Amino acid sequence: MPLPTGLALAAQRWRIGGRVQGVGFRPFVFRLAHRHDLSGWVRNIGGAVEIHAQGDSERLRIFGKDLLISAPPASRARLLDVQPAPIEAYDGFYILASTTGAAQHIHVPTDLYTCNECLAELHDPGARRYRYPFINCTQCGPRYTLIRAMPYDRPNTTLDRFALCRDCSAEYANPFDRRFHAQPLACAVCGPRLNWQTGTREICGNEPALAAALAALRDGQIIAMRGVGGYHLLCDAASEIAVTRLRARKGRPAKPLAIMVPWRGRDGLDYARSLAQLSWLEGDMLRDAVRPIVLATRHEQAVVAEAVAPNLRELALMLPYSPLHHLLLEDFGAALVATSANLSGEPVLIEPEEVRGRLGDVADGFLHHDRVIARPADDPVLRIIAGAPRPVRLGRGTAPLELTLSRRIQVPTLAVGAYMKATVALAWGERVVVSPHIGDLESPRGRDVFAQVAHDLQRLYGVRAERIVHDAHPNFPNTRWARGSGLPTQAVWHHYAHASAVAGEYPRDAPSLCFTWDGLGLGPDNTLWGGEALLGRPGRWQHAASFRPFRLLGGERAAREPWRTALALSWECGQVWPEGEGLGGSLLRRAFDRRLNTPTSTAVGRLFDAAAAILGVCLCASYDGEAPMRLEALSTRSSSPIRLPLAQDAMGIWRSDWGPLITAMLDSSRAPGERAAIFHSSLAHALRDQALAVREQSGVSRVGLGGGVFQNRVLTEQAHDLLTEAGFEVLIPRRLPINDAAISYGQLIEAAALETFH
Repeated sequence: MPLPTGLALAAQRWRIGGRVQGVGFRPFVFRLAHRHDLSGWVRNIGGAVEIHAQGDSERLRIFGKDLLISAPPASRARLLDVQPAPIEAYDGFYILASTTGAAQHIHVPTDLYTCNECLAELHDPGARRYRYPFINCTQCGPRYTLIRAMPYDRPNTTLDRFALCRDCSAEYANPFDRRFHAQPLACAVCGPRLNWQTGTREICGNEPALAAALAALRDGQIIAMRGVGGYHLLCDAASEIAVTRLRARKGRPAKPLAIMVPWRGRDGLDYARSLAQLSWLEGDMLRDAVRPIVLATRHEQAVVAEAVAPNLRELALMLPYSPLHHLLLEDFGAALVATSANLSGEPVLIEPEEVRGRLGDVADGFLHHDRVIARPADDPVLRIIAGAPRPVRLGRGTAPLELTLSRRIQVPTLAVGAYMKATVALAWGERVVVSPHIGDLESPRGRDVFAQVAHDLQRLYGVRAERIVHDAHPNFPNTRWARGSGLPTQAVWHHYAHASAVAGEYPRDAPSLCFTWDGLGLGPDNTLWGGEALLGRPGRWQHAASFRPFRLLGGERAAREPWRTALALSWECGQVWPEGEGLGGSLLRRAFDRRLNTPTSTAVGRLFDAAAAILGVCLCASYDGEAPMRLEALSTRSSSPIRLPLAQDAMGIWRSDWGPLITAMLDSSRAPGERAAIFHSSLAHALRDQALAVREQSGVSRVGLGGGVFQNRVLTEQAHDLLTEAGFEVLIPRRLPINDAAISYGQLIEAAALETFH
């Protein structure tokens, strides 16, 4: 492409940041330059893209405009800099080799769903990649789960061991092919392949292995299939026998299981609509490029096993997002349970040897592939609450989640999050990156993956932490890890982090009143908080409101055995719970009277446990949140609230008395569903009353909601409506989960604020 003559020649150099790697940005720039008859080059430099283009000045102007407005759909391009440049001796436009650059511009791409062009090719019998389970292009396919290092080039991915065949090499080098510089490029000749294992039998090859897996599923068996970010356990979602067998083998008696449904109909949602009452927003969420799990109300006549989500009204649905999932669902022709292949609370398994060793007694067969997964990424989960999609879990496609700090952090800082639903977050300058869901840190594997993700975030983004922020609880494994790192550490109280996470997502100079309701968290007074309202701003929170304290029978056991809290609350308010008296026995009553192993708490999550136990829906919890979820499902549409007395204590903290609520729960003259509705409505009104009392003293007008209790749609929507009617601005997180997954981010916000104030 020689430089044109007779025109006003000029040269410019751009630096483009944001999400511009792993989304086909360099091939896009190449084609754009060719379209405008420009010469020069484009290259990755660290996490940014640098472009030198020269030619007619008017064409350069249009080219510069198109760089942002016509960028690939998966990109999030941002102009960092543009400057005039000297004319260089280029007779065409080239993609140069990547170079290292400043860490502040690195953006690690997330995993992408299979695009429509690749799906059409997947189903075209005349196409070279017909039914190839790993088809991808510059606009789709795995990214985060296969990147070993940045910049994003094939040698830095887990596909480096697959040498491109002649045809793939030609596509990779062809600037007018949609696979031009597609780093995960592969085909059946040169790329990853499937293999099926059951016992000592092994079947290699894509079609034979897939056929064997399908035969097992049709026979009612359970299979473990390696996907994008880890393994799924799959079985027929309509088979009560298969689902019950899966639960028994996995030791997961009641926790709801996700369902993957075939893409059917013009918009892909026909099958999903046969199972759930999808709103237009839920349909959009299912079809989103992330392809998340979406919680939606189940149809009464849905053809799905009752054991999929026992005693709940919602189903956890998702559409296929990888070519392998599409092939499997289409060939099976019906919905499949697609739950994470792991042991309870652990991160999803990613290695063939590990999944066979740890789940050999769960799965009847294993559908493996030989594309290495660099790190696990579970499926993301969304739920509509108060008219907007709210993340319940970050994962494949939604993380690493990149956010901007309103206040610069002075030194690169790693925050190690909470004990359950753990994430880690890395901050430097004005940037924050939050990891995908890791899981609970009870097990050695959970702690190992936590350490790997903490290391990987720093390595991928080229940032070495100089300080670690952790929860104030001294016995959490991540607290011990932080203190053993050799770096300076800073402790942040659990509920301060919840409040700061909300304030960080909705930054403003005005103070806010953040309700932080959850299961348990250590408070500054060394009691177990969980029903607090904090007034102020990050770095300057004041305890403004809470609940009447109560004691937990058996300490930590109360979280797993809701009947213990129900019995303790009944005893504390002088009531008799007949069904519970036989559970506790005289020894437990003596321990309660003598205050033995009965720590004090104000946790609203434990109030939910007590109500669920009294109403008979959950005496013992087999998973975190089971009692509140069952109570929400039991609740009728609406009911008149019970007023909870509100008064200030000696410290000036407004406290609501839960006593009348326990009395109402014990009133057997009312139906359980009505009592459940009373419980939700009464708590929502108590929250509003606390907010009004604090506003009268402080003038605060912004109210935030943070903590796992607010995943409850019935409670949160009622609270939202009551607060709005009272003239408050209500802040509910939309980018981060409202539960403990946001703690790592909140720790960073709190730490940055404390730097400023101290």
